[in-house]
Amino acid sequence: MRLVFAGTPAAALPSLRALLDSPRHEVVAVVTRPDRPAGRGRKVAHSPVRALAEEAAVEALMPERPRDPAFLARLAELAPECCPVVAYGALLPRAALDIPKHGWINLHFSVLPAWRGAAPVQHALLAGDEVTGASVFQIEEDLDSGPVYGTLTETIGGHDTAGDLLERLADAGARLLLAVLDGIDDAAARARPQAAEGVSIAPKLTAADVRIDWSAPALHIDRLVRAATPAPGAWTTFRDHRIKLGPVRPCSTSGDLRVPALEPAQIGVSAGHGEIAVGTGGGAVLLGEVRPEGRASMTASAWARGARLTDRERFV
Repeated sequence: MRLVFAGTPAAALPSLRALLDSPRHEVVAVVTRPDRPAGRGRKVAHSPVRALAEEAAVEALMPERPRDPAFLARLAELAPECCPVVAYGALLPRAALDIPKHGWINLHFSVLPAWRGAAPVQHALLAGDEVTGASVFQIEEDLDSGPVYGTLTETIGGHDTAGDLLERLADAGARLLLAVLDGIDDAAARARPQAAEGVSIAPKLTAADVRIDWSAPALHIDRLVRAATPAPGAWTTFRDHRIKLGPVRPCSTSGDLRVPALEPAQIGVSAGHGEIAVGTGGGAVLLGEVRPEGRASMTASAWARGARLTDRERFV
């Protein structure tokens, strides 16, 4: 089939590569978000999808809004039969949805109808789900509500971060997306309506959402930090400066003799091992990586040595 692929971040790359390599399909263009400042230097950078498209000598369309008349006109000229989507990052208007014969189909990183929205992987981790997955569905104007062509499931490990989980789902999801497109091309694929029960919503996590509340139990803080890794990054403040934390490890202040009894947000050093512990509303957590404001990530012990912690210091 003749395809226009829509996607923006690195999670879309396994699917785009699979379609570029497929002998059955031709990717005639990609649609991606416009170049934006990125990184610590805030230099304008191509999206990962645009970079791969240029490598493959495929046209890249970067409308500010998918309803822009010039974009819609070019999409119609390209005459795609289907438009696969993976994490594009913008809502598609009816005028765009009506152009391809087989519409737009989306690879979404949850088992729908669970976790509709921009951050399904993060919310699955926050909720403590043991299993998640991916779905390929027909895009409609409502949020992630269209009929589903196929799904897969993935077990969530106890130490998985959002980045770990998304990487696995992106790879497995690419194979699912390709199989669905092959099925559409053969007129064999059938989409089924989503169940009316079990709908949950997964809005994008903001910086305010991932500030650590040290009065929460250690298990909740562990989930929050893993859900926010690598982005947007869970954070707290220390001596009036913001500090981001990588994955932490819950432990018991009563059952683990290495960890001192700590009040919520109080920072301590574990006996004999030099690990940095922080009290919570239930137990404690051992810190992993720490990223002070304006600096590179480092181990918690290296940060503590540089900070020269005093007794009973706290995060806020």
